[in-house]
Amino acid sequence: MSQHRPVRAAYTGTFDPITNGHADVIRRAARLYDQLHVVVVHNPGKEAMLPIAQRLSLLEQSIAEADIEGSVVVASWSVGLLVDYARDVNAGVLVKGIRSQADVVYEVPMAVVNRDLADVETVFLLPDPSHAMVSSSLVRQVAALGGDVSAYVPPAVARFLHTGGHDL
Repeated sequence: MSQHRPVRAAYTGTFDPITNGHADVIRRAARLYDQLHVVVVHNPGKEAMLPIAQRLSLLEQSIAEADIEGSVVVASWSVGLLVDYARDVNAGVLVKGIRSQADVVYEVPMAVVNRDLADVETVFLLPDPSHAMVSSSLVRQVAALGGDVSAYVPPAVARFLHTGGHDL
């Protein structure tokens, strides 16, 4: 059995919008792998607030402003299985952020199937505790009701939400 270190990983999510928890996972995963693909995926079970193009732009701005060390590629994927994307870019690892037991229950079966389908491992990263309870859906709810979400999202997202989406 040959041993190899995966040099490329993919961190996926809807990022609707990116939160400080997402940015924390991106920062740490980018240090673990030679190249990290941050992939906006379409989740048919969720109704998105932002179109994929805006999510990609906000990710790119947030990553640039955070001065994240390492090689980060921002992409989207909406056709086929996530492991197909991983194979296409030669990513041996999928990175998943885990905030709670509910995330574990949701992610573990997918990790097992992804390993079975494509020999792709899943690595779970816990966010910094200060970001652990904040989700994109909570940010969307607070922002929709006029609340200040700047403590929960990167500056690019806070500016975008503050201007009503006219800052891209």
